[in-house]
Amino acid sequence: MSYNVNSKGYYGDFGGAYIPEMLLHNIDELKENYIKIMSDDSFQQEFNQLLKDYVGRPSPLYFSKNLSEKYSAKIYLKREDLNHTGAHKINNTIGQIILAKRLKKSRIIAETGAGQHGVATATVCALMGLKCIVYMGATDVKRQAPNVARMKMLGADIIPVTSGSSTLKDATNEAMRDWINNPIDTHYIVGSVVGPHPFPDMVARFQSVISKEIKEQLLLVEGRNYPDYLIACVGGGSNAAGTFYDYLDYERVKIICVEASGKGVNSGKSAATTKLGKTGIIHGSKTLLMQTDDGQITEPYSISAGLDYPGIGPMHANLFSSGRGEFISIDDDEAMSAGLQLSQLEGIIPAIETSHALAVFNHKKFNSTDIIVLNLSGRGDKDLENYINYFNIQ
Repeated sequence: MSYNVNSKGYYGDFGGAYIPEMLLHNIDELKENYIKIMSDDSFQQEFNQLLKDYVGRPSPLYFSKNLSEKYSAKIYLKREDLNHTGAHKINNTIGQIILAKRLKKSRIIAETGAGQHGVATATVCALMGLKCIVYMGATDVKRQAPNVARMKMLGADIIPVTSGSSTLKDATNEAMRDWINNPIDTHYIVGSVVGPHPFPDMVARFQSVISKEIKEQLLLVEGRNYPDYLIACVGGGSNAAGTFYDYLDYERVKIICVEASGKGVNSGKSAATTKLGKTGIIHGSKTLLMQTDDGQITEPYSISAGLDYPGIGPMHANLFSSGRGEFISIDDDEAMSAGLQLSQLEGIIPAIETSHALAVFNHKKFNSTDIIVLNLSGRGDKDLENYINYFNIQ
């Protein structure tokens, strides 16, 4: 059984392209061209050169000695936080900006929650000299002020979205509307493995550099190119998709996906999609979605701006429904404590998204011989105010 996308854009029962007719041109243009363009030698050369010299790849695979001793396992951290712009998001935006230029697009739009994807998009637009418009929920504009400032410094126009809960879902809605109204000159750089096909597959392919590097790096330090466990946080799920990509069909490697349960799974303030969701359509994709009995989308909540999305990418929905992935829900308090612990054990302040993944070690017991790779998807600079307020740091 393959857990990757099929020729029709589905991961098992999930995926596809459920779009209004006005988006058909845009999506068909991408479907017809993305693999051909990405496979071109000159594209690969430009992409890999920028990943190396601009992003700073390969990102280190760091053996976390103190964490390993505490939890009696061999724990490695894939240091995506050390990338230019501070997260994994830049891997995808580099790829998509080159793709957009080859499709002769002159205007770029994006959505962002935690702001990391917005910063990464604004960064590559500045690099390539393209107009950049970023849609961001008004709630997230307030709680991610440092990233808003970065985007503005990079020349992007930020459009606060006040509809719904004023977070990531609503920003994505507005970006989709923009794309419908500007189909010819605009490319939409989707930031996660969500949206209509081919976006989930395209973003996963660009992020797969993470798993490719893990294979090479593990071979050097452990004499084998696979871990026993891979762990990553999942909102939409692009960092997780990149971490899992080369191991999806290798069932020897166990996959752990960590989602945000907010104030508690049944508190009414949660983003635990696999616990609370059922099959539905969101942003052009069939996936697991938090919704009411009559199909209205439930407002998600997480202390982490990057995880409060009411659905998950179709790849992850299939990993859950098939049993290939183990899904663990972590609440705000557990995540914040895990973030503080890594800071004080290893001198690494993680993004709150990553802190959810780190909390798994208090939920699950591993063997002392287990080799575990956890994707440290972003650094905590953007979340310092949240950490300061939560722990009352004076």
